[in-house]
Amino acid sequence: MTAASPVTHALYGAEQVRTLDRRIIDAGVAGFDLMQRASQAAYDVLRARWPGARRLTVLCGGGNNAGDGYVIAALAVCDGLDVQLVALRDPACLTGDAARACALARRAGVTPVAWREGMTLDGEVLVDALLGTGASGEVRDPLRSAILAINATRRPVLAVDVPSGLSAQTGGIGGVAVHATVTVTFIADKFGLHTGASADHVGELVVESLGTAPETHGDLVPLGELLAAEQLQAALPPRARGSHKGDFGHLLVVGGAVGFGGAALMACEAALRMGSGKVSLATDAAHVAASLVRSPEVMARGVQAAAEAQPLLAQADALVVGPGLGRDAWGKALWRLALDAAVPSVLDADALNLLAEEARDRDDWVLTPHPGEAARLLGSTTAEVQADRRAAVLALRERYGGSVVLKGAGTLIADADGVAVCPYGNPGMASGGMGDVLSGVIGALLGQGRTPGEAARLGVLIHALAGDAAARAGGERGLVATDLASYVRVIANPRS
Repeated sequence: MTAASPVTHALYGAEQVRTLDRRIIDAGVAGFDLMQRASQAAYDVLRARWPGARRLTVLCGGGNNAGDGYVIAALAVCDGLDVQLVALRDPACLTGDAARACALARRAGVTPVAWREGMTLDGEVLVDALLGTGASGEVRDPLRSAILAINATRRPVLAVDVPSGLSAQTGGIGGVAVHATVTVTFIADKFGLHTGASADHVGELVVESLGTAPETHGDLVPLGELLAAEQLQAALPPRARGSHKGDFGHLLVVGGAVGFGGAALMACEAALRMGSGKVSLATDAAHVAASLVRSPEVMARGVQAAAEAQPLLAQADALVVGPGLGRDAWGKALWRLALDAAVPSVLDADALNLLAEEARDRDDWVLTPHPGEAARLLGSTTAEVQADRRAAVLALRERYGGSVVLKGAGTLIADADGVAVCPYGNPGMASGGMGDVLSGVIGALLGQGRTPGEAARLGVLIHALAGDAAARAGGERGLVATDLASYVRVIANPRS
């Protein structure tokens, strides 16, 4: 998060993990021994999670992921459990360690049965060992129909290494993917298990290193890192007792066309709760009265012509441009004036749509698109963005500069230090105005002297944690953006 905040949880890609796997084997650990370690770890998690289960259904594809499944089946039978092992690939076609695992299972008393569509999967717990981390692209039959059958049972599922159909690299899915209750992943944590579609497929995630230490392989640069709530303590120390409001920045929010004043007001309120020394608002005159009632601390100014905002821009340490701005002549004129002022800025909502029409690049701003806005900025589609969110956020930073926040489940931040993933937040935050609150939080941090990367990472983390705190207090359903403001203040004042 900052120079004083080292990577706390690195995320790797599928190829990097395969490299680590080969290095472990080259160092003297036999591949089959490593498979047995992984299978034992997964089985231990299964028994701890479902101690009362007496019957398992294990579905195996081909390759080492299937080998893990066969070993798990052998362990279960030796433990006195009944096992239905469903083979998606003819066991006679297995090779290498997977074939050895199948032989081990047969010796333990496991009898594989061939998959057929419509068959009954009768385990109390299902084990998904169909596809491993190397799988990519569209899932085709018979694997597709098997995955649909797993999901249709609505029974608990333990996914081995990665839920089948989910990309460990990107978090995208190949049409269908297993909805796991628990995923046990091996050697190192994978980037794709934390963003995009992963939120609906991974379930509880358990990382089993199998005695390895990926971080000691310095030549393998992680694809990213997970943000951690624990980082806030060092990043947000107590304020000096002799502080005054001038020490904490003057943020100007530019937005609020006629009929859209709420977005700008929410950004202002969030900035105040994040500790801005002063917050000003340049908005349509129709919204000034509402601002005074809602947040009298905000210095609201009605602006009919863009030039009227010039004095406000001259006083600002940072800007938030876009909430409720609109794309008509008024909004475009304010957008151009704000960007020409060359003040560190957060661009959100219509400011991003205008940027897509009139591209610029800067090092001192933070862009905060949702997937639809990201698609417009990249000239692609929302589906393409979601299929590989990491590639999309890096492409946005390459094209527009600064730091980029790609919102959504597993929000991503791309900055000069790489890519970070936020593991917090909840479905209750899928409601209007949440992005406006985020822009206010990031803008406040930018105005307090944080770099764009620091402001983006801290802002996303605080916003998500505030959403989780609000959800714990009253539930996810019905959570609204204005609920977050008071929690932003609490999260921004971490206690040791």
